[in-house]
Amino acid sequence: MKLKTLVANGLIAALYIAVSLAIEPLAFSSIQFRIPEMFNHLIVFSKKYFFGIILGVFITNIFSPLGMYDLIFGVAHSAISLLIIILLAKFIKNIWILLVANTLIFSFNMFIIAFELNLALGFPFLLTWLTTAAGELAVLAIGIPIMYALNKRLKFNTLV
Repeated sequence: MKLKTLVANGLIAALYIAVSLAIEPLAFSSIQFRIPEMFNHLIVFSKKYFFGIILGVFITNIFSPLGMYDLIFGVAHSAISLLIIILLAKFIKNIWILLVANTLIFSFNMFIIAFELNLALGFPFLLTWLTTAAGELAVLAIGIPIMYALNKRLKFNTLV
């Protein structure tokens, strides 16, 4: 891995952690309005951001009140969703379609987090899936134009 890629991924992980912990009550609730989830859109611009996003999620989840549950299920949710987008990006070249697909895939896959919250806290699965997916959908939908505009300026694919 190039030094440039390593530094970019370290910055992404650090930003993910810092923003998550700054809004901690929203990041670990049954609604899961975790603002740094917007960084998941970076995968659309380059698959090289995979490790930075995963590292950010992993370290953030160390601080979760659910402990090991969040380390396993939270990281699994992110890794599975990111890998699906990496696969789709081989066939879909339109950035807007990939950003929307990323939003929908991450939101749908919140069933993984709903299952975790059901196991750990006894929350009702379907209702929890709905609330966590709604939070994820809102954050990622808001993130689409933000990340697209940032990419116009920063050219994410050339940063790594």
